Amino acid sequence: MELVEIINCQKQLNVYEARIERSTIRMSCINELLMEDVSATNVTILDANLSDLEINGAQMGGAYLHNIGMPPKGHLYHDPKAKHRPLKFEDCDLEGSTISNCNLTNVTLTGCNLTGTTINGIPVTDLLKAYHQ
Repeated sequence: MELVEIINCQKQLNVYEARIERSTIRMSCINELLMEDVSATNVTILDANLSDLEINGAQMGGAYLHNIGMPPKGHLYHDPKAKHRPLKFEDCDLEGSTISNCNLTNVTLTGCNLTGTTINGIPVTDLLKAYHQ
């Protein structure tokens, strides 16, 4: 495998039918990057600004999303006045998923199948029944 290094320059790359696995991109701007019909298993993204990221038609089984939001206190880019924009999940199959230690303030669930869903061990359907009584 050939190693190509692109350091401290501006380039626009058009990459087709290429195998670039195990590549590293550090301290780089990839705004408006389009990845289409790609295999991206075991990809790790660290300390990134992914504002306005759109993922469409992806299989994300086994994905692990954590520490999402504004940089925390003590982080180099922490701004106590900053507020992140809300996320939007639409037409997603989250069956069997776990959401833990998350701020769900003002989250709206619309048209969702909540069968078997629990909050702190309490079935949501029971909570809804109790609320409507």
